[in-house]
Amino acid sequence: MKQGIHPKYYENAKVTCACGNSFAVGSTLPELRVEICSLCHPFYTGKQKMLDTARRVEKFQERAAKQKGAAALRKGRKAKKEKGEIRKKTPRKIKSEE
Repeated sequence: MKQGIHPKYYENAKVTCACGNSFAVGSTLPELRVEICSLCHPFYTGKQKMLDTARRVEKFQERAAKQKGAAALRKGRKAKKEKGEIRKKTPRKIKSEE
């Protein structure tokens, strides 16, 4: 490592949040001020509100349900193959000309 080109590293830099929480981290600055931390962030506190104005989630669930229903109605390749083999084995009735 070259000497004199790196900034000073502070092992216990103090981080202060706008909510009043403070903790220590490693940084090149001796003191940091942040607006939001893990104690006041809505995602971590469970107060996050999801706004789905375009009904994206419901539309996705509707499409997934349609696909699942269609897949249940479809016959697989194996079932079609078995049906074809049964047709080959059974004799066909020939219409006689009158």
